[in-house]
Amino acid sequence: MTPDLAGTIVSVRAGRVRAHAAQPIAGREDRTWRTAFVKDAIDGPVRVGELGIDGDEQADHRHHGGPWRAVLMYAAAHYPRWRAELGLDAMGPGGFAENLTVDGLDEHTVCVGDTFAIGDVRLRVTQPRGPCASIARHWGRADMVKLVSDALRFGWYLSVVTPGTVAAGMEVRLVDRMHPEFGVAQVFRLRAKPALDPAAVARLAELPELTPDLRGKFADHRARLGV
Repeated sequence: MTPDLAGTIVSVRAGRVRAHAAQPIAGREDRTWRTAFVKDAIDGPVRVGELGIDGDEQADHRHHGGPWRAVLMYAAAHYPRWRAELGLDAMGPGGFAENLTVDGLDEHTVCVGDTFAIGDVRLRVTQPRGPCASIARHWGRADMVKLVSDALRFGWYLSVVTPGTVAAGMEVRLVDRMHPEFGVAQVFRLRAKPALDPAAVARLAELPELTPDLRGKFADHRARLGV
């Protein structure tokens, strides 16, 4: 049975690759940074195609974008916690370069393989987002990747199963759950510490709903663990 899980889109965002000044971080000089990390809010409906939201770009195509990582979703509930913990008053929707900021969902309630309906759009969860140096550069904190990883507030990627139109205020509703045992937070933990559950690692290495890149990482872990 599919769990009764639903949320609401708080913000829809897209960004072009542009030059920005990286925030100064101790131990490295500030310099110009070409990135699409900065996403602008979209007022009104916007189309979502196979490669994501119209107008959205990625500077690093190896780790972002493409049909497997077409849309990045992030939990709106994380932002008040970040503001309180880090004193970054500007941290709000779009602060993690997400396309969809969503209320009512998070890394502990969403699973790899979940299919969500947003109007006529269908999106499928393909992997946890791996926090990278872009988050640190944007917010000027060298410890940001560790903080995000430790807090398990990293967001998740989705592929586009059925294209259509989305807008802020629309409901996000779970319509299919294939792998309830593989919550996004659990998959993230196993990527970092595969010895926690070698049997699960072996299954993830073959999970067709997981991105090929992450399947390959779990296959490497499986080989090292001998399972």
